[in-house]
Amino acid sequence: MKLAFIAAQTEGARAARARLQGLYGDHEVKAADVIVALGGDGLMLECLHQVLGSSMPVYGMNCGSVGFMMNEYHEDDLAARIGRALPSVLHPLRMHAVTASGVVEEAMALNEVSLLRQGRQAAKIRISVDQRERLAELICDGVLISTPAGSTAYNLSAHGPIVPLSANLLPLTPISAFRPRRWRGALLPATVDVLFEVLEPEKRPVAAVADFTEVRDVISVAVHEDRSVGATVLFDPDRALSERIITEQFTV
Repeated sequence: MKLAFIAAQTEGARAARARLQGLYGDHEVKAADVIVALGGDGLMLECLHQVLGSSMPVYGMNCGSVGFMMNEYHEDDLAARIGRALPSVLHPLRMHAVTASGVVEEAMALNEVSLLRQGRQAAKIRISVDQRERLAELICDGVLISTPAGSTAYNLSAHGPIVPLSANLLPLTPISAFRPRRWRGALLPATVDVLFEVLEPEKRPVAAVADFTEVRDVISVAVHEDRSVGATVLFDPDRALSERIITEQFTV
């Protein structure tokens, strides 16, 4: 099995990579069978974007802090562990953002697409689902739509629901909503098209963020799940992602 080791820019991750290269060798990503990511969830997200749309799987080992998307770090029998690992295929959200100057930007998100106010005043955002207006005006610091895998990240911090991978649902979650005060978001079928329209964009500018891509001064953002592309993550049998997402719901 040909492995390509990618490490985060931390002393511990780089040292781990050096040891593993000595034990198992190292290959260029394009010549490898599996990418082994050494770091935390941020590095895993970077690696998944790198292989998005290809058949290259990523196996992560935690050399960071949280490591929700990572397996435990062990140096022994790595090839055998990878051979026993269970795959999870993640599908991204595709963002289509239009700015006030008419520029169109597209980006993919494996965690979430979020709209965030740029200035001191709250944003005003209209939300439509499948071309039907669902919320005429949301006054808020922002709003996000998440993948199931990303539902344990920013979405959870914003008090959105955790969604199992098999649910085929996308959580839509407000960020510090002012009006409607009691609206806590929605769970949407994964097949929907969601449109966010920024109201009063000159007075209340808004930025859109899809994982690593930020687009400022947007006036509209369309989002849908793109099942034509995916990224494969490998997990040890006792740390399957679907089980971890369920367990997270009972963490206090």
